[in-house]
Amino acid sequence: MSNAVETILANYSSETPGVIANLRRMMNTGSLAGTGKFVILPVDQGFEHGPARSFALNPAGYDPSYHPSLAVEAGCNAYAAPLGFIEGCAREYAGKLPLILKLNNSDSLGGPSEPASALTGSVKDALRLGCSAIGFTIYPGSGLRNTQYQDIRDLISEAREVGLPTVLWAYPRGAKLSKDGETALDVVAYAAHIGCQLGAHIVKVKPPTAQIEQSEAKKSYENIAKDTLADRIRHVVQSSFNGKRIVIFSGGAAKGTEEVLAEIREIHKGGGFGSIMGRNSFQRSKADGAALLKSAIQIFKTTAS
Repeated sequence: MSNAVETILANYSSETPGVIANLRRMMNTGSLAGTGKFVILPVDQGFEHGPARSFALNPAGYDPSYHPSLAVEAGCNAYAAPLGFIEGCAREYAGKLPLILKLNNSDSLGGPSEPASALTGSVKDALRLGCSAIGFTIYPGSGLRNTQYQDIRDLISEAREVGLPTVLWAYPRGAKLSKDGETALDVVAYAAHIGCQLGAHIVKVKPPTAQIEQSEAKKSYENIAKDTLADRIRHVVQSSFNGKRIVIFSGGAAKGTEEVLAEIREIHKGGGFGSIMGRNSFQRSKADGAALLKSAIQIFKTTAS
């Protein structure tokens, strides 16, 4: 038993044994096993952005079996993807690598509308495929957010009954938010808090900027440290039930290796539980993608200063 893992799990004392078992499984898999930290490989970009935009830079990525192989080679805690990609690899990897079935997705072919994703998988699919968790995206700020909140509460309840935890992508987006406001500190912290309130076991958000989007929140942020990314990560963790819920941070758009690793150092320094990094890893060659993930893992293995 790892003290770090068991300390985190103590914050989930109301959960079913099955949920605890799968959270423990994810935290005891890969090179970060026993540390209570996460590096997860997510590959939903083919559905969300299109195959060529996602995989043309590294054509091996068109193959569903490529990505879990990369996750295993790099030492990741888990691999997350929509139904088709999970079906393409589950027979080989179920039981070897924790799989997270992303239950809702959206394409980029439609016109302007309030952000919302369609249900593209089910809890039954996750069980059938031997998954360790379900994933779901909400868009705080969307005009359709309340329906999304109701959908995920029902799915969390259904998944909990069969022992599956929920990883919630909480991405603020909507007509009343500016583009820059989607990653503003107050908005990202709010989104993480909403995810925790909805009952998610792991919440995924984007690294926040120092911008404060809501005029009503500006006074509240006058004495909250926000100059460095580590400061802002610390506030998002605090907003996630004072660090009693696992909150991890996305890698975002493709960028250079040093920029990625500098951001991860700040996430770790601020007390973030880990990173979930897709395009920055699978759009490189397998050797380079694995090396980047291993470097991220090594950062989370060190003691934050």
